[in-house]
Amino acid sequence: MSDSTLLIEHFDHVVHVTLNRPESRNAMSLFMVNELNALFDTLENDRGVRALVLRGSNGHFCAGGDIKDMANARQQAAEAAADPGSSFYTLNRAFGAMINRANRLPQVVITVLEGAVLGGGFGLACISDVAITANSAQFGLPETGLGVIPAQIAPFVVQRIGLTQARRLALLGERFNGEEAVRLGIAHFLAKDAGEIELLLNKVLAQVRLCAPEANRITKALLHRVGSVDMETLLDDAARDFAAAVQGAEGAEGTLAFVQKRPPRWAQ
Repeated sequence: MSDSTLLIEHFDHVVHVTLNRPESRNAMSLFMVNELNALFDTLENDRGVRALVLRGSNGHFCAGGDIKDMANARQQAAEAAADPGSSFYTLNRAFGAMINRANRLPQVVITVLEGAVLGGGFGLACISDVAITANSAQFGLPETGLGVIPAQIAPFVVQRIGLTQARRLALLGERFNGEEAVRLGIAHFLAKDAGEIELLLNKVLAQVRLCAPEANRITKALLHRVGSVDMETLLDDAARDFAAAVQGAEGAEGTLAFVQKRPPRWAQ
């Protein structure tokens, strides 16, 4: 679609998605949120896709939520003589639902972080399985400086870097670069320029190819349950998943490939 806010390309087992609102540094509108949700609908049960790469156009990842959407919500409420709070709630909660879905996708989610990585963009960085950042990227939670709060983002930031660092970043609204993002654990790989970003991305995607896709899906689901399920229950379930994996097609192929000293089929 010509009016789409996303550029989507599918190569082999990887879907590349570019947030494409360059005029606003890829700020996230409700329309973009809905498009991302539609994409996640298709990816949820697509076992042919093993990785999702999220990045932004024109040198920026995402500058956060679209302030114009908030203004429109206020205007629409005024015209309808309604409580604007309900519109703001709906707008904000829609983003939270989308980011939680991104967090739970069974594929390996990789973010490429350049330029503005603010607010909602910061939140997307925090739910990625692997994050590659340019040193020049600018991270931050600017919400409190605008008189609002990082409502749907804060829980994912706490999960990513812990409560004490999340408090500092959210309550001071500090900006920091890619090197600091790696130190904090928001990103995993630091690149000095665009060329190095592509080299790192290709290396990460090559490593994804080496991992059995179903084993990756089950492992990711297991990791998400840590802390929310009783440990004995979790270990019981994990043991059952392990037994099924060993006896399954991937387990048989992985063992045979190891004995025959060749790459398994999923890595070819």
